[in-house]
Amino acid sequence: MAWRFLLTKTLKLLLNPNPNPSKPFLTSPFSTSFLVTKTPKKFKKKHTKKESPRTKLVNSEPNRIPHFEHIVERDAFLRFVTKSKDFLSKQPEHVLRLDDAGKLHRELGFPRGRKVARSIERYPLLFQAYRHTDGKMWFGFTELMEDLLDEERAVADSMEADRVTTVRKLLMMSANKRIPLSKIYHCRSVFGIPEDFRDRVEQYPNYFRIVVEGDGKRVLELVNWDPLLAVSALEREFVVDEDRAKRAFKFPMKHGKDLDLDEDDTRKLNLLNTLPLVSPYSDGSRLDVWTLEAEKYRVGVLHELLNLTLEKRASIHHIVEFKEEFSLTKHTYQMLLKQPRTFYLAGTEMNWVVFLKGAYDENGVLKHKDPQVVFNEKLYKFAQMREREKK
Repeated sequence: MAWRFLLTKTLKLLLNPNPNPSKPFLTSPFSTSFLVTKTPKKFKKKHTKKESPRTKLVNSEPNRIPHFEHIVERDAFLRFVTKSKDFLSKQPEHVLRLDDAGKLHRELGFPRGRKVARSIERYPLLFQAYRHTDGKMWFGFTELMEDLLDEERAVADSMEADRVTTVRKLLMMSANKRIPLSKIYHCRSVFGIPEDFRDRVEQYPNYFRIVVEGDGKRVLELVNWDPLLAVSALEREFVVDEDRAKRAFKFPMKHGKDLDLDEDDTRKLNLLNTLPLVSPYSDGSRLDVWTLEAEKYRVGVLHELLNLTLEKRASIHHIVEFKEEFSLTKHTYQMLLKQPRTFYLAGTEMNWVVFLKGAYDENGVLKHKDPQVVFNEKLYKFAQMREREKK
């Protein structure tokens, strides 16, 4: 019986080590307050938050070219104007209910979580909100904006032959001389291709053919190869100014240090390995991806692609769209960084824009402006005005 009593007492002590709270356990008579149990803040190691590719700028402050960065910032500021113009122009009567517009932040280009009415009020010369007879608030274009749309359609009609040539050259650069219509449509504004180009291409059976694949995808195919078009802008420049074209890109030749070359001889040796570039109108899909020849081809393709754009620039989203057709790799960003003489990358590492530096003057103004670019600049001017000047 004694062992049962002892076992019961032990269990009670384990479950309730201090059965009488009014009489606390004995504590040590010595104070331990002098012991440092926590590291003071001033001695703690400061952990700086690692910058993500989404926010990290491509170029640091000393290497930034302000006028290129300003163009990227301007496009972000006017995203609502450009995207809403395209979206509304496809709606019946060019109007949209305000309640419906508030759910289309991606399509209309206003910040998610913000009210669309704030963006409308920012551009009073182009957009207006009004109460319809049904009692609902709607928004649409102003009379000035409607006139501008008519002007833009006239520009598109006058430049149709040039846009046809652009699409032909894109198809000639592609691996199988075919590109899905959806990809061209997605990038149409970069090349100045009109909204209704899918209907217009049917008027040129000698150049294009639309093929519907098994999954319903519509693909644009090249009908006839034109050798006169298969000449890149860089090749034309090489004929006019050979030295300038040679300095456009740099592909250092790997050679041993035992050659004991001086600086001039090294430059000449590297020049031998720089040109001629592989033509962007050749079949790059047959090249070994990691060879120097393949890299020259990809650099040439991107150079020619930028030359075909309206403003001699394109974002990562437009370039990735043609990744398969132009045999590009996931290392395109690093490849462009290695060619700072010709390309300039602005924006962040995840959302960058590449510029063709030679197409701009020292003030960041395009040397040759397409009529569509002139119209866009006019539209941007009205977008930044609160009141129309009396004229």
